[in-house]
Order: sequence, then C-alpha cells, then structure tokens
Amino acid sequence: MTHQLPLIEPDVLIIGGGPAGLTAAAEIADRGAGRVLVVDREKQAGGIPRHSDHTGYGLRDLRRVMTGPAYARHLADRAARSGAEIRTSTMVTDWSDQHTVDVTSPEGRYQIRARAIVLATGARERPRTARRIPGDRPHGVYTTGQLQNLVHLHHQPVGKRAVIVGGELVSWSAAMTLREAGCTPALMISKYPKAESYGAFNAAGRTILRVPVATRSRVTQVMGKGRCEAVEIENLDTGKRRTVECDTVVFSGDWIPDHELVRSAGITLDERTLGPLTDTALRTSRPGVFAAGNMLHPVDTADVAALDGKHVAQQVINHLDGRHEPAEGVRLIADAPFRWIAPQILRPGDPAPARDRLLLWTDEFVRFPKVTVRQDGRIVARRTLAWPAAPGRVFRIPSSVLDGISYTGGPVHITTYNSRE
Repeated sequence: MTHQLPLIEPDVLIIGGGPAGLTAAAEIADRGAGRVLVVDREKQAGGIPRHSDHTGYGLRDLRRVMTGPAYARHLADRAARSGAEIRTSTMVTDWSDQHTVDVTSPEGRYQIRARAIVLATGARERPRTARRIPGDRPHGVYTTGQLQNLVHLHHQPVGKRAVIVGGELVSWSAAMTLREAGCTPALMISKYPKAESYGAFNAAGRTILRVPVATRSRVTQVMGKGRCEAVEIENLDTGKRRTVECDTVVFSGDWIPDHELVRSAGITLDERTLGPLTDTALRTSRPGVFAAGNMLHPVDTADVAALDGKHVAQQVINHLDGRHEPAEGVRLIADAPFRWIAPQILRPGDPAPARDRLLLWTDEFVRFPKVTVRQDGRIVARRTLAWPAAPGRVFRIPSSVLDGISYTGGPVHITTYNSRE
C-alpha cells in the first residue's frame, strides 16, 4: 500500500527565500493574486545578504543603502507583511509531477502543488574541488559564502593570514570579512590583467584594506596537512612560480547556478549560464514554471536579483489570469568575447527584460565596447556604450538594440569589440 503524503495547494510556490524570491512573493501577495508560499532550506530567509555583514545593499531596488543582514530582514519582513507565508528549514527534494514538488521539513515530509512556481534558488561559488586545484586538503580553505557564514552567523575564528583567489566584487567582500575576523588578507590573485571588480573598489581595496593583487596569476597547489600552510602560485605569462605562506585560503567568485531542481525536472538548461533557458517574461520551458535572480545570471548584485523578482511577479500574475500564451520566439546568442546572455529568448508580445537590460558576461576586457547585433547575416544594430565590459561582473546593454530583429528570422547573435581599435 502506497503512503499518500500530505498535500498543500497554494496559488504560487516560490522556491528560494533570497532577494529575488522574497521580492516576488511580496509583489504577488500585495496584488491579491492568491495564496503565496515561499520555501527556503536555510533557518532564516534572506539569502546571501544574511551573512554579508557590510553596507552596499538595496541601492537599485529600495533606493537606499543598507547592510546585508538589514537588507535581508527588510525583504523577509516585507514579504510577510504582504501576506506571503515563509517556511524555512524546508527543502524541496524532487518533483512529483509538473506542478507538484516533494518537501522535507522539521514538520515532516509533504507535497506542494501550485498553479505557478518560481525557481529562485540563486547561485553558489565553485569550491576548490570544482576548480581542480591539487595539493593537500587542510583546514582553513573556504569559499566566500562559507567564510561569511562562519564569521558573521556563527562568530567563529579563522586564521591569521589569508590568500584570496579571485578579484571580483565578492573578493573584496571576503577581504572585509577577513579583516573583521582578525585575519590579514595578504594577497588577492586574479588570472586577468587587472582585478575584475570595479576600478573604484580595486583602488579602495588596495588603499584602505591594503591588499596587494597578483594579476595574471593562478593557484597551482594548496599546501599543509592539518592546517593550510601556504599556496603555490604561477604567473600565467612567465610560468614562474612562488610560494606564499598563509593559514587561510578563500576561493571567491566563479559562480554556478543552484540548478539541481531545474535538471531533475527536465527543464531546458542554457548551456552557457547553466541556469534555465528563459524568455524576457522569465518563463522556463515548463508552462507555469518561472525563474528569477542569480540562478539565471550567475552572478549579479542582490538588488538586481530583487528587481528580477519584481519583474517576474507581473508575469506570474498574467499566467494565473490566463492573459497571454507565449508565441514562438527567436534565440539570443552571445558570441565571443561574451560567454553568456540572459534572457535567451525574445518573443513577440512579451515585455522588455527587467530594467530594459540584457545581461551578458565577458571573458575579456573591452574598454570602449561597440556592441553589434546580427541576424541572418545582416547587422541589426550597432551601439557604442560608455561603460567597459570586464570579466567578473555583469555587462548590461539596453534591450532596445533588439528593436530591429525579425521574430520569424534565425538566431540573433550579439558580440562586441573595442571601438577604438
């Protein structure tokens, strides 16, 4: 005899209680679109900002600047005040059918069936093992998220001298966390000609945090038995290697979406982002299942993820009301030096993407980017932008560059080159 699991049936299920999921929940509940349920596997909702205890959050979505924990509390409180239900320590383990998921929580196992589902599970940094860096396996090796969780949530000590692998914005966040924990960030390592973060952050980091940056370099080995003792780094141009003593190593950046539920559902993945393939309405390939936030574009700032949540809310409401059946669309493809683009499908009648921006990731520095859009061998648009394309951070272009495309044509290719070459 098969045991039937208890079933609850909200109108909207949001999986993931970070900035994207909480903002979507608040917006949908505010508009009276039915019962909204948010589930999150952590003990508290709020996502990464919960343990990112520094300022800089909320600028784009809230028009104010807050610390990460304050920002997380604000979003969770707003969702709850709007009428959304938030269940924490609750993990979605599998799909029972196209709109029903299996859940494990402190209350036991049950199922949730919803008319619309929003996947907002975010992204994570690749740990050392995923980066295939050889050597010993000592204590003292973290990702930024692990470090911040240890320091800000559990108030545990780390080491005394650290090496940070990566030069992204989150790398400077790791440096601040290390300082707060009494650990000196002795060196930051980037494979690029300069650290990937914005120039202002790089300058401030070197001046205020006093962290030197080894560019065009990589870690080739981690040394130490019980505790980390050193790393070996290699200059990518000369091949010269040297050993840097440290008792702590932080692997920062190099993000990958938390896409396990996407894969287990058989929802189409974009081979570039490794997140679900979506259109500008943030629909996935499964009807009634949407996606938002950093699982789509790993990784952007928390406030941009929140604005994705605001954008997807209206699309979910449209779906619940049966207002719009998606038409056939055209694929958007990022060509080198771009690695990926989000969203990846443009359909007639759909809204512009969130903030009227296409998001791309570049593998090369392009100081004066001229963006070129091509379809079926013809140039649809050329646009010179005033901001550089740089590795390690999202490059945004106005979605109006797509105004001249044909919805009955072939794939649309987007690339860039330096306009002053």
